[in-house]
Amino acid sequence: MQSITKTKTGSDSWPEGCAKKERASDEPSKREKMKKLNIEKAQQLIRMAIEEDLGQGDMTSELLFKDDTIAKSNIISREEIVVCGTDVAGEILRQYDKRLKLKVYVNDGESAYVGCRIAKIEGPLRSTLSAERVMLNFLQRLSGIATSTRKFVRAIQGTKARIYDTRKTMPGWRILEKYAVRCGGGYNHRMGLYDGILIKDNHLAQLGRNFYPKLKKIIEQAKKVKGAKFIAVEVDHVDDQLNHVLKIPGIDIVLLDNMGQWQLKHAVDMRNGMRGKNKRPLLEASGNITLSNVSAIAQCGIDRIAIGAITHSARAVDIGLDR
Repeated sequence: MQSITKTKTGSDSWPEGCAKKERASDEPSKREKMKKLNIEKAQQLIRMAIEEDLGQGDMTSELLFKDDTIAKSNIISREEIVVCGTDVAGEILRQYDKRLKLKVYVNDGESAYVGCRIAKIEGPLRSTLSAERVMLNFLQRLSGIATSTRKFVRAIQGTKARIYDTRKTMPGWRILEKYAVRCGGGYNHRMGLYDGILIKDNHLAQLGRNFYPKLKKIIEQAKKVKGAKFIAVEVDHVDDQLNHVLKIPGIDIVLLDNMGQWQLKHAVDMRNGMRGKNKRPLLEASGNITLSNVSAIAQCGIDRIAIGAITHSARAVDIGLDR
């Protein structure tokens, strides 16, 4: 977009006290190339947000300021955060007024400390003030998710586990919230029901008591489904149930739901002790995972940790617009 100019974080535009960079080991872009946000997929949500707030016009700003009053405003972080949503902010400004220009100093996925200037807006003051609330709503929520995710990512450093999101997202916000997870150093689970096969306990309950022969046939059919990036099966307890599931070929991930640490360690031992030609599936822990226990869970040898709270319970961070 022409209205956005991005600069490297090492520029002189950083005020004293701002974090210029995460350590290389903390930056998701250093570990793997982060999939960028397709802003076009967020257009409908952005338009809806603008329409519900602006309506027929900003009565207050139109009353107080002339349209040709030009001003510079700064987007400031008022707490330590991981920034996310600068492209969205630029698109919102463009939709309010194409004359508004956004210069970004802290790119998505980078850290900003208290008092840090994230970006600068230049253009008609009236349009800036009209766009302020909607723009900050997006920045605060998305940066909140990225910040929450980064805390979990840091907590499991030194283990092989990765933090994944879930489908527990705000309706209409999924593409943005999953992008925010990536900015925080996390990874995306399936985007929806359409790109991954996850056979959960409620599915298995309908197959009857001895469901393993039926499940084996279902997995064979699932391997032929186009567009499925993985096949996962949920188990509620180890020993018998997990032992049977591990014998079924073609399963990519076994979801270990609401299990304690001793159960997770036992599941890892069972998976690592597999014999035969079957590929060893990845093990994913989920359920009741918090910052206080995520490190211990990762140290059990789990490959993936799925956490709904990084999206559905993330706190909006404090970002303001100052002149």
